[in-house]
Amino acid sequence: MSTSRHPVALRLEQQVGSATKLLATVMVLPLVDGIFPALVVAGVLGSAAGVVETGILIFGGSATAAVILAEMDGTRREMVGSVLLIGAVIIPLAAVEAALAPALAGLLDLDVFGRFAGLVILTIAAKTASSEIGEFLPSPGVIIGLGLAGSFDPSGFALETSTEYVVNGTAAAAVGVSFALAIALLSPHLRGRVDIDRFRFGSAVALGVLALPILLEPFDLMQTEVPIALAVLAVTTLFAYDPNADGLGDAGDDGAPDDDGTSDADSPDADGADDGGEPTDAADDPAEDIPTDPPLDAPPEGPSPIVDDDVAVLANGGEDPKSDDDGTDPFTDDDSRAPWL
Repeated sequence: MSTSRHPVALRLEQQVGSATKLLATVMVLPLVDGIFPALVVAGVLGSAAGVVETGILIFGGSATAAVILAEMDGTRREMVGSVLLIGAVIIPLAAVEAALAPALAGLLDLDVFGRFAGLVILTIAAKTASSEIGEFLPSPGVIIGLGLAGSFDPSGFALETSTEYVVNGTAAAAVGVSFALAIALLSPHLRGRVDIDRFRFGSAVALGVLALPILLEPFDLMQTEVPIALAVLAVTTLFAYDPNADGLGDAGDDGAPDDDGTSDADSPDADGADDGGEPTDAADDPAEDIPTDPPLDAPPEGPSPIVDDDVAVLANGGEDPKSDDDGTDPFTDDDSRAPWL
């Protein structure tokens, strides 16, 4: 499976450096370039489905998954700590921007500004799907700036806030942080099993589906409470995940115990037994099954050895074998006088 270099993450990595800074940049970017306030003002966070879609696709999404799976190193505990630290910054900033959204909405013609908000989401979707197409499109900040200029209307300005905006904005940021946290916790299992390129393209389609109701609102098209973008993202996740692939992070994860309570360091040796434990199957075999050298009293193979005369005399009880009356070979007359005894 692929651990793709996400085009958005790659461009940011060249600017910010380390993987933790890159993840922080990816997740804070919607708050900096005005995407999140634009969605709040456009009313995208008006429902629970919109909160979840915004949190996963804007704060999370394929760029966040690509950075965690392809760029970040270290144990799960270290990655979770980095995500929580980033979340401690993102969630309060999202709450502040959501609190200021009603005042911003009083300065704008929301019908006009909503169209620009939809264009921003489509632009992000196009940049996510293809970096080559993204080179010819303006940045989201430029589109938001044009939308602010085109929809500016100070007649309805009122310095006020809304608890609903604050709650929904904070919840959306929390959903994005939770998404990143889940990816970090499952990263040893997901590495090598999730095709980042396929997930990135599916996320771009989900972003496009999220933008269509905003753009088509004047025509009363696709005005539904069904979370179509989440359904597209769920199907994308299903097709991007391959459970039969060999994971890249399963071996040597972080020394954490497995599901059965044992860690890699406690696993048995290659011969099937722990050090100092029960003997292995090979040790249980009977000793007689192991071939040994022939016994000492076995006759030698091949021709009889040539023995010195003095040795033969000692072996013959002090008599010279040459003095035998029958002149036969002493080695064949009596086996007890064999010279190797």
